[in-house]
Amino acid sequence: MSCHKRISKDFEKALSLPLNLQTKYIIFSDCHRGTGRANDNFTQNEVLYLAALRHYYQCGFVYLELGDGDELWENRSMKKIKEIHGHSFEMLAKFYQKNRFFAVYGNHDMVKKQKAFQKKFFDMYDSDSFLCENSLCPGICFYSGIILQDALHVKDIYLTHGHQVSIMNSTLWKINRFLVRYVWKNLELFGVPDPTSAAKNHTKKREAEKLFTEWAKENNNILITGHTHHPMVGSSESPYFNTGSCIHPVAITGIEIENRCISLVKWSLGTKKDQSVYVKREILGETICLDEYNRTNARVKIL
Repeated sequence: MSCHKRISKDFEKALSLPLNLQTKYIIFSDCHRGTGRANDNFTQNEVLYLAALRHYYQCGFVYLELGDGDELWENRSMKKIKEIHGHSFEMLAKFYQKNRFFAVYGNHDMVKKQKAFQKKFFDMYDSDSFLCENSLCPGICFYSGIILQDALHVKDIYLTHGHQVSIMNSTLWKINRFLVRYVWKNLELFGVPDPTSAAKNHTKKREAEKLFTEWAKENNNILITGHTHHPMVGSSESPYFNTGSCIHPVAITGIEIENRCISLVKWSLGTKKDQSVYVKREILGETICLDEYNRTNARVKIL
């Protein structure tokens, strides 16, 4: 099966959510929450992630997590991940209780699509705030894709993790998980990068971005993925966007959708004149509104 067919297949049973002038979405991907050891790259950015989620919770956003939320290739224990990152799971629970948290699975947390895994690890968590076990996301379902259906019928937005671009990260993911867990994780300690990872291989990253862009154009939809860890802003001609990741050394990036417009945002640490440190939000590149695609299509038809 080709990459394009794998992407299309994962939207056959996708969750559909509304997209209109009132809906507000924040999309983060590739948190790779780990077990707190040296290879847990999320730990250094957790304060930024929490600050961002608290902001979006207060402002009424719906949180969409676009895969690889938890690092379950390098780590076996989901229980340990929940213990180490209790504050993050507390925020997920708050969003979920308001029906404002939906999630997609990626290659590194593919096991989340199993009903038994969902019930075992996402019904409850150990709350740091209440010092007891508390409700997490009982009854949650992790999806292969999410479709935001545009109320004005200009363009729908398709969301998926993006691992479909590689057969080793989709169909043969169990083999790749074995290699990452027992081979590449150890070799990376000596500076040998994982050759199967689009996030660590620039050639594979460019190939993936080309395939995603082609799929979006051929299917006349906007496509948003994660997976490559490379934040990208689309345009009225190129309908492909990428969230980036939450494990960049100095920042986290995500995508906001508000008033039917798409913005790539970065959350990082800044310093005020009095030398105090604060968490700042910046928009990267241009904000693209769905109606720009409508105008572009209209020009093409006239010509």
